[in-house]
Amino acid sequence: MDVPLGGDFIRSRIHADLAEGRVTKIITRFPPEPNGFLHIGHAKSICLNFSVAEEFGGRCNLRFDDTNPAKEDQAYIDAIREDVRWLGFEWAGEPVHASDYFETLYEWAEHLVETGHAYVDEQSAEEIRQTRGSLTEPGRPSPWRDRPAAESLDLLRRMRAGAFPPGACVLRARIDMASGNINMRDPVLYRILDHTHPRTGDAWCLYPTYDYAHGQSDAIEGVTHSLCTLEFADHRPLYDWLLERVPASTRPRQYEFARLDMTGTILSKRALTRLVQDSHVAGWDDPRMPTLRGLRRRGVPAAAVRDFVSRLAISKSAGRVEAALLDHCVREALNRSAERRMAVLRPLRVVIENYPESETEWLDAANNPGDPDAGSRKVPFSRELWIERDDFMEDPPRKFFRLAPGREVRLRYAYLLTCLEAIKDEHGEVVELRCRYDPETRGGTPDGRKVKATIHWVSAPHAGRARVRLYGPLFTCDDPAGLEDLNPNSLDVLEDCRLEPGLADLEPGRPVQFERLGYFTADPDGGFNRTVGLRDDWARIKVRAGG
Repeated sequence: MDVPLGGDFIRSRIHADLAEGRVTKIITRFPPEPNGFLHIGHAKSICLNFSVAEEFGGRCNLRFDDTNPAKEDQAYIDAIREDVRWLGFEWAGEPVHASDYFETLYEWAEHLVETGHAYVDEQSAEEIRQTRGSLTEPGRPSPWRDRPAAESLDLLRRMRAGAFPPGACVLRARIDMASGNINMRDPVLYRILDHTHPRTGDAWCLYPTYDYAHGQSDAIEGVTHSLCTLEFADHRPLYDWLLERVPASTRPRQYEFARLDMTGTILSKRALTRLVQDSHVAGWDDPRMPTLRGLRRRGVPAAAVRDFVSRLAISKSAGRVEAALLDHCVREALNRSAERRMAVLRPLRVVIENYPESETEWLDAANNPGDPDAGSRKVPFSRELWIERDDFMEDPPRKFFRLAPGREVRLRYAYLLTCLEAIKDEHGEVVELRCRYDPETRGGTPDGRKVKATIHWVSAPHAGRARVRLYGPLFTCDDPAGLEDLNPNSLDVLEDCRLEPGLADLEPGRPVQFERLGYFTADPDGGFNRTVGLRDDWARIKVRAGG
């Protein structure tokens, strides 16, 4: 697989652990919470966890940390599985879930109570927040902190049995209310939730928190290297504290790396949810969204995402990467794989006065000039054509080399064409061009005259029609603060585009380059989505440190 990331501190650590004998087989995991769809930021973690396991001959688990049924749904689980496979990865065995371990996690919770490391607290959530302290003030102990272990154990068992309503009590770790790390100030381990779980139904009303379930699930699975993004660094002391006190047979270690932060977008799950709920986009797979589903619908190939991630630093230094790097990787991938076709997005009719009315020629056109094995196709040429409206100007400036009255251009794969006259409607808008072609110039210019412009075209009688969606940046700036920076012009829908024959029947998801216009993909709902334009500015853009 073309994923391997370059040398980094995580791989150095793994080499050292193997050399020192701390581990004999590398086991990693990708542990999404099934409460939303994956985005481009998750791709970095997916590629890292799966590729590290592959490189060292180990395995990577796909584990759903499904500890909050209030926000989880089977649709998210199915989508995450599909997205990971789309990226080109396969997990070890069947996907696993934190809910698979609910019984063991609960038994370990009882063990913490029995050994004096946890207690049942009857304070409300608000009271717990108020007594948690701040970065400058220590927390205050709960009045229930020193209750006897037997009493806490009895209450915990009654909590599991459904004897209390949500919010009546929680199980907390007994650590240090004066700790400088707020995560260590007697964090909540279990809470009562009145929600049906997508997998366990109503078998449980007592659910572990993410912080409790995560590390213990790692231990149950024998994970050797728990790879997390930097925001979990402050949680590592709790991760280690719990593993030292539960009867687990393995001791995973957590390592943090900088998350992916990219210009021009927002990767906050809460902000992305608002975009969907407030109908700023058409859904989670809207091609403007940074979700993997949105990227796929826009036509971004999985190989381009993997290439993009492979160029990012795996470090502890937070930084941002320019969105142009992703576009560059997309262009590189599509330039190799996408066949070329001609399409006219804003059509202007051309009538070739000296071309026979009833004649049609079938001209050879290369499917991909950079790939001889891609072969060629036949395209029809006739008296009436469509060209891009932008390829004509009635009174052109000095450096405009395309079509104008009296000016000659080359038609791609065809002939030289000279504009004779522009026909206008009653509003003064040009609606048709009258032209003349040179029949001696098919495939070249025998007299050696030079033409400065080549334009694309579509034969009018043979053209198909389609809707084409031109997607631009969803936000107006590189560092959007929120929805106030939304770009009102992020989508331009063209309703009456003209296509080379056969394009309208292209299967959904298949990429194609519209010559001179960009890369596009057929949409499942019909029409085409622009994936990325042809111009690549990456050579002039420098990636910021980290990423």
